[in-house]
Order: sequence, then C-alpha cells, then structure tokens
Amino acid sequence: MSRALLEVRGVSKAFSLPSVRRNTVREHVFAGFRPRAHQRHVVLDDVSFDVKPGEAVGLMGSNGCGKSTLLKIVSGIFVPDSGHVVRRAGITPILELGVGWNGELDAVDNVHLIGSLMGLSLPELRNSLDEILAFAELEAFANLKVKHYSSGMAARLAYAVAFQAVREVLILDEIFAVGDAGFRRRCEERYQQLRADGHTIILVSHDPRAVRTFCDRALLLEHGRITMDAPSHQVSEAYLTRLHARPPVDAAPLAHVG
Repeated sequence: MSRALLEVRGVSKAFSLPSVRRNTVREHVFAGFRPRAHQRHVVLDDVSFDVKPGEAVGLMGSNGCGKSTLLKIVSGIFVPDSGHVVRRAGITPILELGVGWNGELDAVDNVHLIGSLMGLSLPELRNSLDEILAFAELEAFANLKVKHYSSGMAARLAYAVAFQAVREVLILDEIFAVGDAGFRRRCEERYQQLRADGHTIILVSHDPRAVRTFCDRALLLEHGRITMDAPSHQVSEAYLTRLHARPPVDAAPLAHVG
C-alpha cells in the first residue's frame, strides 16, 4: 500500500472573537479603559484524514464550516492549536488568488513577481510567459496595469501563473467557478492533464458535479468536523441532501410579511 503524502492527525483550531459588539463611537472610546471580553470560536475540531499519492480528494461543506482554515493548515500557512500535519511532498496551494499582486505593475511584471514567490525561476517565467498570458486570454492586455483589470481578468491571470508552479500536491479552491465557460473548460483540461501526470489533488468546491466528475473520494466537513469520508458521488449526494433540508434564511421573516 502506498504511503500517504499527507497525514492530518487530530487537527483543531480556534479563534478568539470579541464577545461584545461595539456600535457607537462612545462604546469604542470607553472600551480602551476596560478589559475586552473574548469568546473562543472553534473552527476545526479533531480533524484527521490521509491523502495518498495520485488521489484526487474533494472537500465539501457549507460556508463557515472550516474548509479555508483546514486548507491553510494543510498548506502550512496556519499552525493548528493541537494535532499535526505530515507532508511528504511539496504542496502548491491555489488559495485566495490575487493576494500580493501590485496594481501599479502590468501583467508581465506581476507574473515575474508572483511566479518568483511561488518558486519559479526567472528563466522558467520567461519561457512560460506566452503560455501564461494565452491561458488567461490576456495577450492584448499584457502591458496594462493590473489595477485596471476586472476581477475575472485578475483571477484568470492568477490561475494561469499558479498552474505553472505545480508541485507534487495541488490544492485548488473553487477553480471551476472562475471565469467564463471557455476558461473553465481550459481549467478542466489542465486539471485532467495534472491527474494524468500523477499529481495528487485536493479540490474544494460547492459544485457536486465537479466533485463527482473530478474526484475519486471526498470529505464532508460540518461544523469543523469531518462527518463523511467516502466515494465522491456518495459525499456529493449527502451534501445536496443536507443543503436541501436546511430551511431558507429568509423563510421566517417572510412568513410575517403582510
């Protein structure tokens, strides 16, 4: 049996949140003269799982369930309060793309800047520049300052750069929800190519179709705990069932209208 490339063992994480909300200037001013009360918000609670070489694992869960925190801990960005992560391969996390871009620089300079931070050498970036711009469909805007880009253009450029810096393990956050249909198709083709090349992938998505199609197995995260680890089609069905069973947020207020 292949040794796991990633081992997550008993990982927990909590953040300290103010227990009193300050709504007025007076409350903010006088708050400086008395101790500030905090409450502990548990984001992850004893999370454990393995990812083996060549696996494509989906991660599903509603907003606020702890997915982003878990990804950052697996990637080494956050440190868990308890538990640990064993990494036996290099990881490329494609999370919060666009962080670190310099809006005063054009696309070419930003590619060199961000690409170098992702571990690519200058010769590698020069050789792949045309491919990056073509993937993002930004050849005509290569010399335009990034601050003038739309959010979609910036996201396409970020993904195009990140795809050039892939290590053994790739973590993708909502990749199939970015850009138009043509760009999503190119992302899917690139994803399939990476799988064929033997890369190990963790795919985070709210799209059950994407998880069923592109993952072997999936994890369902609920309230900071993994409640299901099974073949991707079973987890995506369970996710949809829970989603449809949840009452609409606006149901109660609307019931009293009229």
